[in-house]
Amino acid sequence: MTADASGPASFPGDDVARLTDAQRSLRAQMLATEHWSLLASRSTTQSEVLTRIAIFLTLVSAGLVTLGVLGNATQFSGWFGVAALGVLFLLVVLGMITQLRVFNTATEDLVYVLAMNRLRAAYIDLDPGIEPYFMMGTTDDLPGTQQTYYAFAARDRAQVFASSMMLILVVHAALVGLFGGALTYALAASVGWSITVGVVLAVAAFVGWMAWGYRGYFTVWRTHQPLRSMRDA
Repeated sequence: MTADASGPASFPGDDVARLTDAQRSLRAQMLATEHWSLLASRSTTQSEVLTRIAIFLTLVSAGLVTLGVLGNATQFSGWFGVAALGVLFLLVVLGMITQLRVFNTATEDLVYVLAMNRLRAAYIDLDPGIEPYFMMGTTDDLPGTQQTYYAFAARDRAQVFASSMMLILVVHAALVGLFGGALTYALAASVGWSITVGVVLAVAAFVGWMAWGYRGYFTVWRTHQPLRSMRDA
């Protein structure tokens, strides 16, 4: 996906004119095979991360229900505090693992889209007449990926806010706040301090994860060198 910065990038279609019909056919078959491989890998990755998210949300629901049952059984006294901290800590750790996987998947998905956009450009090199029939991006640059992700609209904050990444981020930030607040109450026995610490930790976790996610996103663009861009098309 990246090119050596010491040498110029070469376009896939540079030698197409010299290919025979048989060679064109072979290249088309090889490109199609790679395209199907990328589609399968992308589908598997998306399915796996959605399953991970579903498992995590199930565990969060089960953990909170368990705390409710334990609270009723112990009258929220005795060993309930230790059990609550243990359950919340476990959920925070599982949430961190899930959150990392979600961000890794987002980066992987971007790479898959870049690769498939590059393959569409290769199809156009073989047969320029098919370009009007591609609705997805045909350049492996930022505008090309935006066309693939948002073919009929420009990307805005609503699409980011409604994503699965944002869902898991909000849930995990809330768990961090609950754990921090519970731990503060266990140490200081102050409701005010517990709420304050919980809110601060939740906001810090949310902002920190958002910064982490954008860092990974921009890292791809810093290391990726497009073979074809919108301005060249």
